[in-house]
Amino acid sequence: MRGRGAQAVDRQSRAVVDPEGRPQRVALTAAATGSWLLRGNDDRLSVYALVEGGVHRWTETAIGSGRWTGPDLFPAEGLTGLAVAQGANRYVHFLGRREQRSGEGVPKVDLLYAVQYQSGRTLGDWRSLGNPYRDPKDAVTLGMPTAAVDGQGTVHVFVSGGPGGVMLRRESRSGAWEAWKDLRGGSVAGGLAAAANSVGLIELLAPGHRSVMRWVQTERGADLRRAQDLVPAPLPGSAALLETAPGTFTAYWSEQSGTGVYAQRPGEWAFPAGGAPGYGPHATLRATLDGYDCTVLAHQGRDGTAVLGVCGTGAESGGLWWTDTGVTCTGTPALALDGQGRVVMAAVTADGAVLVNRQRPEPGLALSDWDRLPDD
Repeated sequence: MRGRGAQAVDRQSRAVVDPEGRPQRVALTAAATGSWLLRGNDDRLSVYALVEGGVHRWTETAIGSGRWTGPDLFPAEGLTGLAVAQGANRYVHFLGRREQRSGEGVPKVDLLYAVQYQSGRTLGDWRSLGNPYRDPKDAVTLGMPTAAVDGQGTVHVFVSGGPGGVMLRRESRSGAWEAWKDLRGGSVAGGLAAAANSVGLIELLAPGHRSVMRWVQTERGADLRRAQDLVPAPLPGSAALLETAPGTFTAYWSEQSGTGVYAQRPGEWAFPAGGAPGYGPHATLRATLDGYDCTVLAHQGRDGTAVLGVCGTGAESGGLWWTDTGVTCTGTPALALDGQGRVVMAAVTADGAVLVNRQRPEPGLALSDWDRLPDD
């Protein structure tokens, strides 16, 4: 088993070199969507990002060390977007939106899927999940996917497109993929957000033009059903989920007219939580700070910088304490707890660098200086 794994790394994870054998820098094109800073089954953190020609990965050399190996390149040509998701077993699932062009015609668009089972090891083979839209004019409008893994280990892939509504494809218990299913709903404005709670049930948010559409799973293995929409109207693509009590998600989104972040739990009214977010979703995390259960949010602010917010979990109605990191970022920052329980934040800068900082041993949430991950 170990020998075959080593061969797979040699086959699929490679550095890019010039004709004289010198490493070349591969341009990083975007942060992934979803939680692209993840802790593996050995408690080491990994960072994933979309680059020209595939996916880059950096992995901690030891638990909480702050030192990183990589980047490892996993080739996948034609990716225009990357989403990352993780199940309870900490396998990492990759969904890529791919465009293939031949001549001047309409590009062929589909979704690619791969999985990483262990930290620092290779991905499985990429495979196509197709496109739920058969008409070429609809197929090219395919949006960015998102994914969640339920308590039974079943991968659920969600995507929207020009025809409107949300499409679902999920992996069956046998490992085969079921056919695409239309969850319906109205026109989707921006990215989807999906997550599984500690009970193993999935929830899905889809920002619309007047509200955030919502689907929930009420028992394991059941189909998702439409639940009550969330208002006020969201900024496109700004929705996020965080489990803030056993089996209960809090939804977060940015209000359309610019009044800030809103939060809502089932059975409660939506309430403003402050902040001045720009475009894109929010990274979410629960962490113990000074002995208190706290919620941490991060997003790209209106000025393009990475912004961090903290409050007691369940106490968003009192507002969050917001801090601007001053680092200009591309896309949404990422948050995770390292293997020693410390908050870690990652951001992709405008020049394509990946920066990471970590909680210092001080009261509150004090973060270290940013470290730049190696880029070749």
